[in-house]
Amino acid sequence: MGAPCWLHLSARDLEASKRFYGAVLGWTFRRGALGDDVHVVGERDGVPVAGIAAVAAEPGVPVAWTVFFSVDDADAAVARIRERGGTVGVGPLAYPLRGRAAIATDLEGAAFGVWEGRLVSRWHVGERRAPAWVELHARDAFDAAVFYGGVLRWADGSPGCCEVSYEHDRVVLRRDGEAVARLDSGPVESASPRPQSRPRWQVRFRVRDLAAAREAVVAHGGELVPGSEWADARSSDGDEERRVTVRDPDGALFTLEAEEADEEEKAETGAV
Repeated sequence: MGAPCWLHLSARDLEASKRFYGAVLGWTFRRGALGDDVHVVGERDGVPVAGIAAVAAEPGVPVAWTVFFSVDDADAAVARIRERGGTVGVGPLAYPLRGRAAIATDLEGAAFGVWEGRLVSRWHVGERRAPAWVELHARDAFDAAVFYGGVLRWADGSPGCCEVSYEHDRVVLRRDGEAVARLDSGPVESASPRPQSRPRWQVRFRVRDLAAAREAVVAHGGELVPGSEWADARSSDGDEERRVTVRDPDGALFTLEAEEADEEEKAETGAV
């Protein structure tokens, strides 16, 4: 409970999104719970990574990646969001045979979702070998942790809950000892005209060939968004060669990250 449990994109044109993400991330797609004409699941090497649904048909509806967190009671989670000053935009809504979901924004305006119900098997995010990683860009990571900790019950001692630690001025969320999300402080502004400069949950997808993925973004109607990786300015040298934030053809922001080779691969290739 309380950990990231799914990634979701609301798209205006499902077929166009499939072509874009298939080319950029190498995903294949299978029918989703709501039907393959409106909902698909993107997979990498047969492992589910994210869902894409054609639910943002109106031009005024924003297209964005949303991180969902698992809760045991969506109604109770929504009540906690409101009690702590967040805003609930949608739900809780029921999804047949699956569960219930709601979408909200935190105190700084970053959108996120809560999910009560069945979880997708084999899905995971993480710092190292997982296909995806999520992190919150906020003005104050500690204030954000207080909000999310209360909403998602990170530190109330509930069985199966997550562990929270403070590492190098960042808040790290762990599940069974593995990092599954991070909250970072940085120069964001809720009223910024640039979406990449607003508080947000950033979704980072790993690719085996970053240069090829960058080329595919441009070739398929997306664009590169330089200067968006502020949270990693404190990281090791060479990060600018490992990550790039991009915008898909509908405007959804996400980040590409070069996948790290494991020790066995490094030994085979002679990498240091």
